[in-house]
Amino acid sequence: MQPINFDTFSSDYERNRKSFRSFISRMENNPPENIDEITDTTDKEVWQEIDCLSCANCCKKMTPTFTAQDIKRAATYLHISPKVFKEKWLMYEEKDNDWVNKSQPCQFLDLSTNMCSIYEARPADCAGFPHLNKKHFKDFGYIHKQNIEYCPATMRFIQLLKEKI
Repeated sequence: MQPINFDTFSSDYERNRKSFRSFISRMENNPPENIDEITDTTDKEVWQEIDCLSCANCCKKMTPTFTAQDIKRAATYLHISPKVFKEKWLMYEEKDNDWVNKSQPCQFLDLSTNMCSIYEARPADCAGFPHLNKKHFKDFGYIHKQNIEYCPATMRFIQLLKEKI
């Protein structure tokens, strides 16, 4: 596995942004019948090439949404109350009715190792990221459109799907 070169990643994304988005839209609107099988195989291939610990761009540039269960789990892990957890690290976004990080990069990211200090209690959004292998691709295309700008694994996933379909 090669370390992520963010200059190359960013330029590849910018050069192919319209093509990626167009492809994802086509797959949302008219996926092949065997799309779930293709995404299963492609997901496995991506993780042969991409090491999240060499990247952590999701933690540096994005924020997960924290459900009430996520907040309780993380607060318990940190031996504080959910109220203190929210006051210290989260803000409420009224437009989406979501609890999100107050700052970026994520306060739980150790920048020297790219590891999460609450990994065992991380939000479900983080645990499932980048959501490559969600069943019914057509229902999750919008997630890939959001993540591809930040996540090299998502970009590689879409590149491989384009080659296969």
